[in-house]
Amino acid sequence: MDANDGFRELDRQECLRLLATVPVGRIVYTRQALPAVLPVNFRLDHDGAVLVRTSASSALVSAIDGAVVAFEADEVDAATQSGWSVVTMGTATLVTDPAEHTRLLQTGPRSWAPAPQEVFVRIDPELVTGRELVGGRTLYGVHPPS
Repeated sequence: MDANDGFRELDRQECLRLLATVPVGRIVYTRQALPAVLPVNFRLDHDGAVLVRTSASSALVSAIDGAVVAFEADEVDAATQSGWSVVTMGTATLVTDPAEHTRLLQTGPRSWAPAPQEVFVRIDPELVTGRELVGGRTLYGVHPPS
């Protein structure tokens, strides 16, 4: 990012703090050799991992278990032309440990579309990046139209 482009790069801690403030993000993965994006509700775990609760029989689970995926969340204010976006990338795995599953039943995300058999998917944050756009800044000295 250029110092004059109106964006501010966010460090890892800022990114994780912001991720914890929103309930919905998007998983980016590969489906039949094509890119796919799916909005999901989520929660961050104590170590910064993204946790998703979904149906055990969902196509998402079979597509991402063991795969490297991206997860993106953001918040935008169109009126002030400001906001932030965070992307975390890492391997998605099903939580199979019974003790961990029990813990996540208490502390993990609640499904917005409950299913009879649910699983938790964990995305470990191997790479976390983010940026913030502060409204009212100029872009390379050019004022945006009003």
